[in-house]
Amino acid sequence: MVYQLSQSATFFTRDPKRTTEVALPDLYEASVLELQDGLDKGLFTSVDLVKAYFARIEEVNLKGPALRAVLETNPNALATAALLDKNARRRGSEVLCMGFRFFLKYDNIATLPSEGMNTTAGSFSLLGSVVPDDAHLVKRLRQAGAIILGKANLSEFAHFRGQTTSGWSAIGGQCTNAYFPNANPCGSSGGSGVSASIGLAAVTLGTETDGSITCPASHNNVVGIKPTVGLTSRAGVVPISSHQDIIGPMTRSLTDAAIVLSIIAGKDANDNYTLAQPTPVPDYTKALNPHGLKGARIGVPRKVFLNDSVTGNDPAVNVAFEQALDVMRELGATIVDPADIESAEELIVSNKHTLVLMVDFKIEIAKYLKSLVHNPSGAQSLADLIKFNNEHAELEMPENYTDQSTFTNAEATKGQDDAYFQALAYNHECGSTRGIDATLKEFELDALVLPALGHTTHLAAIVGYPIITVPLGFYPENTTIGTSEPVTVYPAPGVPFGLSFLGTAFSEFDLIGYAYAYEQKTKTRLARRAYSDAIPKTQLVDVIGI
Repeated sequence: MVYQLSQSATFFTRDPKRTTEVALPDLYEASVLELQDGLDKGLFTSVDLVKAYFARIEEVNLKGPALRAVLETNPNALATAALLDKNARRRGSEVLCMGFRFFLKYDNIATLPSEGMNTTAGSFSLLGSVVPDDAHLVKRLRQAGAIILGKANLSEFAHFRGQTTSGWSAIGGQCTNAYFPNANPCGSSGGSGVSASIGLAAVTLGTETDGSITCPASHNNVVGIKPTVGLTSRAGVVPISSHQDIIGPMTRSLTDAAIVLSIIAGKDANDNYTLAQPTPVPDYTKALNPHGLKGARIGVPRKVFLNDSVTGNDPAVNVAFEQALDVMRELGATIVDPADIESAEELIVSNKHTLVLMVDFKIEIAKYLKSLVHNPSGAQSLADLIKFNNEHAELEMPENYTDQSTFTNAEATKGQDDAYFQALAYNHECGSTRGIDATLKEFELDALVLPALGHTTHLAAIVGYPIITVPLGFYPENTTIGTSEPVTVYPAPGVPFGLSFLGTAFSEFDLIGYAYAYEQKTKTRLARRAYSDAIPKTQLVDVIGI
């Protein structure tokens, strides 16, 4: 299989073996495979990469545009890189994953404090807490040779504290989009999306309960894979709901996302949902077929999801979507349009999924807090978190970020009672029996496709089904700048939006094939860069030999 790599920039260094000038990858777009190739050829080292990424973060995170995408860098990253370089010289080659320089979605994916980083979900109530172990997927990444550069900002408690702006946390402040000054990055994985979008790391990770990978991937011109619940372990991740939470990659290309997913997917005895996944775990890079859409039947559920008066989408999104359908037809897909979902109208008025999330959160966050080896705040329950916020309002409730209504509403729930189990059953019926699975069967479809914005994520969320999101387009230059949540702007000229492919449980391999064919045909990501001040200037040529 030949993969399409990103474009190399005209940065040059001298080949130490041949004393000739060779091109180095542009870190704004550099792919895992390009970085791997440079490491293998000795053009640069892992230490060079860490230094370059740290310098790029320094340029734009708190200085310049102050994007606040990164909360902390790993103080052990350079030492880890030096050790990996030493081992690579001894072996004579690198393992594939050496091209990775990860960010974790700050701060809800656990890393041992011995590495010098926190796990806080963005809240001072967890600052200094000691987790019992690395998250399961962190262990998998370390075993694969990954270097964790640091942790990215997120919406505090994965946007489950209250109605605060996407991308804000008390510890990290307000993250903003790199494609327009002060634009909303979406969330909750906003810092991961922004970091991936401008090359602050090779790849990033996000978590999603309902939209938290899909939406920031869409807003930041990157690829996001929201896997089936049960494909990647949640052990060691600050929870909202075991029925919906999942971890997935956010990258600049589907090739990179497929490589990452192949590593982090798999069973874990500490997350029983993963024990139901099919075996073996596929090599998702084998799905990267530029002809992947040929012969596929792709459905368009227009009712509700493409109604701007319901979704609130700008008309420019649907214009780009119709053009995307034409591209898919050109690539050999049969577009079944419309392929409406029976339960769509119920979805937007029902609050049953909210009940499930709130009940789960109250129970599961208490379990997480009690699992900590130490927590300076002493919080052991959701009630304790609410009390901490009230008592430390100067930290947790600054102006424009005072709301914690989701916390208080969740605290008022009565546990797993009849209403809870009825809501669970309704979610399955709405999302599967009369939702995604019913529609796929009725119209003999392989997948569904929609703009990533609007209500697209909800049906997949309530039944834990996968979504693959790739860049679709950008708001036109004449777009009226809107206000968003009240301190950021959205929409705005040049801000990206994405295209989402949805399917049934564990259909990631097929969805990757469809999305890859579209990505390779359109190359939408390469059509526009971030605004000038938000683009870091440091490249590998600036750090090699320093």
